[in-house]
Amino acid sequence: MALETVSLNRSHGGTQGVYKHHSRETGTGMTFSVYVPPHRNGAKLPVVWYLSGLTCTHANVTEKGEFRKACADLGLIFVAPDTSPRGGVPGDPTGAYDFGLGAGFYVDATQPPFALNYRMWSYVTEELPEIIAEHFPSDPKRQSILGHSMGGHGALTIALRHPGRYRAASAFSPIVAPSQVPWGIKALGGYLGEARDAWRKHDTVALIEDGARYSDFLVDIGDADPFLTEQLRPELLERACAQADIALTLRRQPGYDHSYYFISTFIEDHLRWHAARLTA
Repeated sequence: MALETVSLNRSHGGTQGVYKHHSRETGTGMTFSVYVPPHRNGAKLPVVWYLSGLTCTHANVTEKGEFRKACADLGLIFVAPDTSPRGGVPGDPTGAYDFGLGAGFYVDATQPPFALNYRMWSYVTEELPEIIAEHFPSDPKRQSILGHSMGGHGALTIALRHPGRYRAASAFSPIVAPSQVPWGIKALGGYLGEARDAWRKHDTVALIEDGARYSDFLVDIGDADPFLTEQLRPELLERACAQADIALTLRRQPGYDHSYYFISTFIEDHLRWHAARLTA
């Protein structure tokens, strides 16, 4: 598949690139970023997928995540997709930050008018991995996934549904039970319809309740996060993991909020967590 290189920048001995392509899944142009650390010729490197939150593009973590030094030290490729299709698609714009443009919720929509283009689940789990494997020095057998907020929801649900593919999974401020909170009810209802059985396949807590299992999770949440009580509900994940005997490291970070100041502070911890599992 052809890629257009938007930009390339040297960083910590590696290369930060931004790329565009036409997506078979969304039917639109899509943009993503990839950091490739310094490596010897012929090496195949582990890949960390990062899924962003509401209103974000690939650019938020690329510009503010402060991940490159750790990735260079640990030898990790870091991939950041967009969060929705863009460019004349339904919901562009809807007038709402939490549905439509920038809010694909990492599902394949089944409801009109979104079903044709809003296929972010298949884009992130099938199409983009094929592109990374074709164009970058990646090792498809060593992949992991993390994300923030809506992207934390995406990372945990993808890991639970593909436990053999991703060796590590972690999240910042994830929406752990979208079926039970306003952001998720709006998005899942709009994209998947009113049949709540379909929602459960995209709900971390519901997946665990329904028998999905994963080895262990790392989750960081700021105790000053304004969305903590209404939208994030980490206690629901804590209870579900305890009942299912899934090892959960849930860290409540005092004074931190929902921003990239929070993410950039702890992202090295997450990358080291991932590297330990990717290189084992």
